[in-house]
Amino acid sequence: IAFDDETTGFELRTELVKMQKEYLIELEDAVVVTRPSEDDIQLHQAVNLTAAGAVGGGFWGALVGLVFLNPLLGAAVGAGAGALAGRFSDIGINDDFMRDVGHSLQPGGSAVFILLRKMTADKVLARLEGFHHRGRILQTSLSQEDEQKLRDALSGGGVPPVPPASPAG
Repeated sequence: IAFDDETTGFELRTELVKMQKEYLIELEDAVVVTRPSEDDIQLHQAVNLTAAGAVGGGFWGALVGLVFLNPLLGAAVGAGAGALAGRFSDIGINDDFMRDVGHSLQPGGSAVFILLRKMTADKVLARLEGFHHRGRILQTSLSQEDEQKLRDALSGGGVPPVPPASPAG
């Protein structure tokens, strides 16, 4: 979802994180891409893979170090290896793809890339109405029906109410 300014992209990601805390969505990845100038594309990852790798590597390095009676050296080597692995990991949405799409943004604009595991669609779309007339969909892998619902939510068209479930008989 693209925006004409950077602030709205970060606001949307913040709203997505709130919805995740409320168990309305389960995010795999959420990245804000900004284009501060004509030649600059920046990716603002939600998770710092280098730091996460260093923490995990430090734990496993200390554990292996205990086996060989040198936990400090093991932790240091493990943290370094974990940080290096995290630095070169590309989980979630492909960074090159996001940079390519980022070049289609106007300078000063932003885009939010979202990879979801699952969501409660009607409640999520209702919460996205706060962003109506502010964003436009660049690309999606949703079904045409779900994509139209998302477009309606962003354009302020509203989300149709979900009919009540009929009792099983």
